[in-house]
Amino acid sequence: MIRKLASGEYRLYSRKVNPKTGKRRNLGTFRSRAAAEKHEREVQYFKRH
Repeated sequence: MIRKLASGEYRLYSRKVNPKTGKRRNLGTFRSRAAAEKHEREVQYFKRH
């Protein structure tokens, strides 16, 4: 899940809510949306290999 920040950067959040905090886990901040989407694909691949 990618959200645009007020600073103009994009942050990748986990899809599921962390039960301990009740919020989504921050998986990285990127300058461009394309970079965030690329990293999201890498994360999904890593989770299954």
